Amino acid sequence: MSDSCKKQDLNDKSVAVATYRPNDKEPYMNPRQLTYFKNLLSERRHRLWREDRGLIAVLQCDETAPADPLDRGMQMAALDLDLTSKLRNRQLLNQINAALERIEEGSYGYCLESGEPIGLRRLEILPFATLSVESQEVMERSRRLHRDANSTSYATVAILP
Repeated sequence: MSDSCKKQDLNDKSVAVATYRPNDKEPYMNPRQLTYFKNLLSERRHRLWREDRGLIAVLQCDETAPADPLDRGMQMAALDLDLTSKLRNRQLLNQINAALERIEEGSYGYCLESGEPIGLRRLEILPFATLSVESQEVMERSRRLHRDANSTSYATVAILP
């Protein structure tokens, strides 16, 4: 398939995603909604792959280190930013692939903790979400409490003689 055909296919998916919006009046995760989210995830995955390939090209660019320490530091900071972006893209790609697998398995759109629907609005914003808002809040509170408890115990240990 030529590049122009691939671009046309993506554009067709973009139009399909843009013209249909899931709503609460439909049965939850019906075939039309699943197709909508599958296209949305596939489009995002394609963008991330394209961005990832661009980052790989930048990272493979064989530049000699500048003699000036300031220039070398700026080059290292830019490289660090590129590597951070690449890592973030890889993590997002893994989450998107997992969401596409859940679509195929029939479990997409349901909270992995409670089994309750995640909700259409949340999935439109974060199509690879695995938790409902309520489960996410419980998890974040638990992390916060755990983090606060650990920081408090460290502070107490540091104060004791």
